[in-house]
Amino acid sequence: MRHSRFEAVRLRLERFDPGTGWRLWLYEFVLFGFKQGWACLFGGLMLALLLATHFLYPENAALHRYDFLTLSAIAIQAAMLALRLETWAEAKVILIFHIVGTVMELFKTAAGSWIYPEPSVLHIGAVPLFSGFMYAAVGSYIARVWRIFDFRFTNYPARWATWLLAAAIYVNFFAHHWLPDIRVLLFAVTILLFWRTRIHFRNWRDHRWMPPLLGFLLVALFIWGAENIGTFARAWTYPGQEDGWEMVSLAKLGSWFLLMLISFVLVELVSPVRKPG
Repeated sequence: MRHSRFEAVRLRLERFDPGTGWRLWLYEFVLFGFKQGWACLFGGLMLALLLATHFLYPENAALHRYDFLTLSAIAIQAAMLALRLETWAEAKVILIFHIVGTVMELFKTAAGSWIYPEPSVLHIGAVPLFSGFMYAAVGSYIARVWRIFDFRFTNYPARWATWLLAAAIYVNFFAHHWLPDIRVLLFAVTILLFWRTRIHFRNWRDHRWMPPLLGFLLVALFIWGAENIGTFARAWTYPGQEDGWEMVSLAKLGSWFLLMLISFVLVELVSPVRKPG
């Protein structure tokens, strides 16, 4: 596997010895933030583009804002691969998430769950192509953080069970428009499957652990914050935001929590589920 340029930087940082006590604590804190920031690189650049174009993009430009965002996202991906800031394996995950996300977008916009209020040329139906990259940003983060922190797992559920659960979650995102919403049951099954699971991650030299359920919740909270930035930048709008921006409902946290399970299953395609040691 061809590593990214970050690999050499990460290894140098992990070999550095800051000493003990508060110096070690401070170093690990800064190193954790640096690694997380690197894992969020693609998503962070996309959010920056949403905000920058919201405030600065000319209204009478020959190229629609949404099309500019699509071309910019493609350029970012190409540059990250060319400069080896991202691996090809991570790019494959991003492509899968783009397809999965675009299919969901086509259905949800047709159902009126949200809309894209601006015109575009690069679109499928009512969905501008840049929207798939927003889902891809989630996949990019999960794949990169999995590698950067050298994820290991104890008591990981049977993979067939996680695949069935992920499929049920994905189907429910569509089916609840006609059938009873079973997300409460899906929450319960997710908790049941992952209750005993531990993610072991290496920040500096030693592996520490955390419950994946907590990790899903924290990432869901982060995505909810990013979603508020996206709607503030009028990249898309939910019902009730047509006449002015308001915060996205906290109920969306549940949807993003369930999306984390789908994310983990998809990232398994390129990232092994290994045990500690």
